[in-house]
Amino acid sequence: MIALPTGKGGPFEAFPVGDGQAPDYDEQRPALHTSRGQEALFTSRRDWAPVLAWLRSMPSGEPPLTKTAQWLLEEFTRHRPGQRPDYRKNTRTLTILLYRLGAETAIFERDVHDLARIDVNLAAKPVCQFLRDRGLLVEDPELHRDADLVWIESTLTALPKPVASEVGTWVKVMREQVRREGEPRGYDGIRRYLTTLQPTLTVWTTTAGVGSLREITKEQVEDAVDDLSGYARRGLAIALRSLFRALKRERVIFRNPARDLPVGDLKGVPKSIPADVLMGLLDQVTTPLGRLVVTLASIHALPGHEIRTLRATGLDLSRGTLGVQRGLLRHTLYLEELTHQLAADWTTYRHLRWPASANPHLLVSQKTAVDPDHPAVNIGTLRAALPKGLTLASLRQDRILNEAFESADPLKLMRLFGV
Repeated sequence: MIALPTGKGGPFEAFPVGDGQAPDYDEQRPALHTSRGQEALFTSRRDWAPVLAWLRSMPSGEPPLTKTAQWLLEEFTRHRPGQRPDYRKNTRTLTILLYRLGAETAIFERDVHDLARIDVNLAAKPVCQFLRDRGLLVEDPELHRDADLVWIESTLTALPKPVASEVGTWVKVMREQVRREGEPRGYDGIRRYLTTLQPTLTVWTTTAGVGSLREITKEQVEDAVDDLSGYARRGLAIALRSLFRALKRERVIFRNPARDLPVGDLKGVPKSIPADVLMGLLDQVTTPLGRLVVTLASIHALPGHEIRTLRATGLDLSRGTLGVQRGLLRHTLYLEELTHQLAADWTTYRHLRWPASANPHLLVSQKTAVDPDHPAVNIGTLRAALPKGLTLASLRQDRILNEAFESADPLKLMRLFGV
């Protein structure tokens, strides 16, 4: 027996179409709500495009919801007070889901993302977080995979099988998933290496007809880097040495053709940022976030990836220190008067702007401050806070270079910047 969710027996009456009149919401309630404990008969992936097209033909106003669904929608709105008008896309998404699927059973995460993907006025992530916290979400493991890992796997799929298997062994070595233990490399770093290697591997497997990396000779490795110079040559040489060293270590190849490949040290002294560009730098930055980021990069020489992951608990204004976690090590910054004042200004601004934020990171944005997953602020947000023509890397390099010219003491540089 299949219990009809409409509460009446007999066949389901189809919606009238083609009469030119928009049907009424109350007359056309979806017949897709299942009772509690009833399993789905078919688990095929839903197509939400016809659903949205049908909803757009409805009269103006929100579709009617059950009492349970209405209570969920009100609770979702309460937990996001003061949201901007463009954040109404979150409530629109939840309304459509509750109207179409009901509030009695859990909602598949894939359905939320499929619905939001076909309309820019809908959003998936906040709705998924809300449903997950209340046990109403069936998570899809495929949606939570590392984006860099997905890219690596797709890149390996495009290579011939023997070469893809050998490069996959190198990836495992970098992740330290083999016999010898060590500190694992992140997928983001492996992706940067593989991005550098990809053009060379493609030329070897297509033009040269290489079927396995065992066939690569020392001359082929040298030819791959001969036409390059500067950072491009250095990056490819380092990636090739890493690849073949790992394969030799795992006994996949008999000899390492990149063993004596010179990396090519960069010659000359790096250039400083012109003084007229640095003049009035803080005056060009208008936000408390941007001013603090500029001082951390140009005075304390912190790289961008460390600035965005600073913890709020690492800032001690009473002692004038800021702790920076570097793996298992910890570097302490002693704040001078300017940085101390800007750090105090930022914490005050953050508390007034987002008083209910539980994000443990020191720097937050409009999105990360209220995100239940507590992500770090995007590196693009930090770059956007800088004046045009400047980068975090150039500010950090200029600061270290200036200190090196002043003191020429390597021990002082190590203690001051933690390098």
